[in-house]
Amino acid sequence: MDLSNLKPAKGSVKKGKRLGRGQGSTNGGTAARGMNGAKSRSGYSKKIGFEGGQMPLQRVVPKFGFKNINRKEYKGVNIDKLQVLADKHKLTNIDIEVLNKHGLVSKNDLVKILGNGKLTAKLEVKAHAFSKTAKEAIETAGGKAEVI
Repeated sequence: MDLSNLKPAKGSVKKGKRLGRGQGSTNGGTAARGMNGAKSRSGYSKKIGFEGGQMPLQRVVPKFGFKNINRKEYKGVNIDKLQVLADKHKLTNIDIEVLNKHGLVSKNDLVKILGNGKLTAKLEVKAHAFSKTAKEAIETAGGKAEVI
């Protein structure tokens, strides 16, 4: 056994049809492509989504919605998280750097403080936005809410 006498297994390799080689081959004339139409022509390839002339699905289904290019996406942080931070790390000032350091927000996030939970610590909080309830809760606890 060496490389000079390697052969594929018997019956595994079939010869392809020899199309368009005369009437006697049974594949002459139309070369097994049928009669007329786009599929019988050379160079044919149907467009993506083509449904035989029927209106394609991507044109039937309506477009909807709209993207506001001026939208500001805020990362929300609830005041109960601020309370946990203040208790755990003995903090009185909380800003974006502190929230980033403790993994609550990413570096470039716009931060909005939300009013879910209870706040008892007196905190000075700096963020990009505050909900009305969050601002009230911070100020009733004796703290300060400052918009950056």
